[in-house]
Amino acid sequence: MSAERPGLPDDVMEDAQILWDYHQLHHELRTTDVGIGLGSHDLGVADHTADLYHRGMFPLIVFTGANAPTTVDIFPDGEAVHYARRAVELGVPADAILVEPSATNTAENITFTRQLLTEHGIRPQAVTLISRPYQQRRAYATCRKQWPEVDVNCSSKPQTFRDYLDTIADDSRVIDMLVGDTQRITLYAERGYALPQPIPASIQRAYEHLIRLGFDSRLVT
Repeated sequence: MSAERPGLPDDVMEDAQILWDYHQLHHELRTTDVGIGLGSHDLGVADHTADLYHRGMFPLIVFTGANAPTTVDIFPDGEAVHYARRAVELGVPADAILVEPSATNTAENITFTRQLLTEHGIRPQAVTLISRPYQQRRAYATCRKQWPEVDVNCSSKPQTFRDYLDTIADDSRVIDMLVGDTQRITLYAERGYALPQPIPASIQRAYEHLIRLGFDSRLVT
């Protein structure tokens, strides 16, 4: 049994770890035509995207995202705009970045990025989706539904769940987000936004337990 984290019971941490592991796909990194950084509250997405660009994993970046209630205060000009600024600070040439500033959900991230690339005469065969770690499965399922002809690879900054909590410095918020993303796996497939994904019994149990404990602020009602 893992040790308790200050302020959170051990059973909460164990269930959150179960969801964390479920949402990551562990795709083997490979070169693609475009890296797509999905906007969120996590600036580490921009950092990881810049790192992959410098490693030669793709020649072009699209940062996509407007704002959400969780990001409007920290990224007042929009998630994609702040991500692009961060990437330039990290040495990515500005002309290697396109900004899609309007998407407010993952389906729009994909469809608006596709439209933007088409407007620039770019029709990629393969893309890398870069997201916060627990958004990988939902991003993949959404891309396969919304952009079925493209080969999609997912990547996030490699880190443990506890290291991620230390980076964000708001444990309850991260667990709320994990629960919300788990709900969206099923909900968005039902609404036709994403391909269905398997939900093992262990995932359902952890998800329902965390909701009963009050980690529900990011649920779609």
